[in-house]
Amino acid sequence: QGLPLGSQKEVRETLSRFNTAPDGGGGSVGIARLYGPGFIAEIPTSLDELSQLMVHIDDEESAWPVMQRLCKQAGWAMCDVETGRRFI
Repeated sequence: QGLPLGSQKEVRETLSRFNTAPDGGGGSVGIARLYGPGFIAEIPTSLDELSQLMVHIDDEESAWPVMQRLCKQAGWAMCDVETGRRFI
C-alpha cells in the first residue's frame, strides 16, 4: 500500500479539475459517487484520508485519456482489480 491519495477535500478537488463531481443525487450511505467523462468514481465518506477509490468505466474511449492525465498529474496509480495490472 502506497501513500494516501489525500483528504476527502483534496481528492474531491483533484477530481473536480478533471470534470468529475457528484450529480446532486442521494447515493448510497457511506459512498459518494462522482461522475466524470466515461467513468464513475466511488469514494468512502467515512474516512478522513483516502488511500484508494473505486472507478467504474462506462465509456473506455472517453475515460482512458482522462484517467491517464489524472494519474500522471496527481501522482496516483490505477490497478485493474480483475487482472492485477497497474497503470501509472
